[in-house]
Amino acid sequence: MSEQSTVLLLDPSGSDHHTEHRTLRAQGAATRVDVLGVTAWSVSDPVLLKRLLTSAEVSKDARAHWPEFAQAVTTWPLALWVAVSNMFTAYGADHRRLRRMVAPAFSARRVAALQESVEAIVTELVDQLAAVPAGETVDLRERLAYPLPIAVIGRLMGVPDERREGFRAVVDGVFDTTLTAEQAEANTAALYGALDRLVEAKRAEPGDDMTSLLIGARDEEGDGSALSDAELRDTLLLMISAGYETTVNVIDQAVVLLLTHPEQLAALRAGRADWNDVVEETLRHEPAVKHLPMRFAVTDIPLPDGRFIAKGEAILASYAAANRHPDWHGPTADTFDITRVTKDHLAFGHGVHFCLGAPLARLEVVTALRSLFDRFPAIELAVRPDELLPVPSLISNGHRTVPVRLTPA
Repeated sequence: MSEQSTVLLLDPSGSDHHTEHRTLRAQGAATRVDVLGVTAWSVSDPVLLKRLLTSAEVSKDARAHWPEFAQAVTTWPLALWVAVSNMFTAYGADHRRLRRMVAPAFSARRVAALQESVEAIVTELVDQLAAVPAGETVDLRERLAYPLPIAVIGRLMGVPDERREGFRAVVDGVFDTTLTAEQAEANTAALYGALDRLVEAKRAEPGDDMTSLLIGARDEEGDGSALSDAELRDTLLLMISAGYETTVNVIDQAVVLLLTHPEQLAALRAGRADWNDVVEETLRHEPAVKHLPMRFAVTDIPLPDGRFIAKGEAILASYAAANRHPDWHGPTADTFDITRVTKDHLAFGHGVHFCLGAPLARLEVVTALRSLFDRFPAIELAVRPDELLPVPSLISNGHRTVPVRLTPA
């Protein structure tokens, strides 16, 4: 057994995550935390975290490597995060098999082919913003950050326009860590119902989309060796949710950071940095995902301070805390600086589970930001920065609303 120590209770509402992350870093490379009733090791040291993320000693397969799995799936509000059967929770050969099936959707060629579509969607959304009367407040999270990625992933996956809002509602629930176990269970049931209806529709009328391709791969193998029914459904869940919620947050955070750091916006406009710099520093400074549940120790893992993570214990990847670690980015780690030479981060993960959708997310965010700030050079926040409320989550890192005025009143 690992040495017992004080367990830090993580705030499920994420109301003051910066203070919480400083506390995690101050307590060492790894800290025992309570995640909605489950005890885990939060790893906030980037060196240790990257080592664990690339180690065969760490698994994402809760069924195989977490003794608490059977109990957790019946009582834990975040049960879906460990119970799905897709590449997110797979280990070893299973992970390689599932990732190979999804990877073509996010190839460089496929992402390049989506560029024209992304630009068209952004242009339409910004045109709609241009119709807002001068001085009127508009919520950019609702009017730009939400509709862009949900339209892009909707087209990629073949989700009909009329079903996208339904998916948005249930995906939001997946990331809301203030839900009770009962509420989370009901949200999961609604989510799977939406996925089942999508699969049924695409089986009846296949299209040129990733959902139809995955269904074809599933149905062509009579023995189910390509994808089981559960893997098919959960792979669709992963692609739709990961391709949507995280990109919303990056657009949200980038807009807020630029509007609350006018000197950085001035540096951008003076040519001392470009939009790619803005996106990478946003991903470092305010990553879309703060903590990502869960991984599990396959064997006892020694820690730098002499303690160890015992076999079977849960591990929480605390990306946001690691991204601002002073051992990585020095005394200015907490400073938003788009001219920073080294903007390395873990916002998209690391190792074999590195996010396949990273190039598409970057394309969407750069396109949205460039168009927004070119079109509305006088854009400003319509509230004080301290009035921006975080989304209720210890996982997702965004604001409930981003009210702005596109032109001064």
